[in-house]
Amino acid sequence: MSKKKNGNSFEDSLARLEEISQLLDSQEIGLDEAICLYEEGIELSKYCYEKLKQAELKVTTLRKNLEGEIEEENTFED
Repeated sequence: MSKKKNGNSFEDSLARLEEISQLLDSQEIGLDEAICLYEEGIELSKYCYEKLKQAELKVTTLRKNLEGEIEEENTFED
């Protein structure tokens, strides 16, 4: 599993984003803490977005490779 520099995986980052969202919704935190949490959430969001883009690119590449192999097999069968 791919890890972030601070040791968090995509799944850990997503869970932390959920936690931050709940904390911000609770309205039981002060403004300074809310700003810090918001900043952390932005960084985690960027990290998760990049990981998703990388995963999408990899899946797209694998699918195209598979489709190419299937086309080659069908060409040889003719």
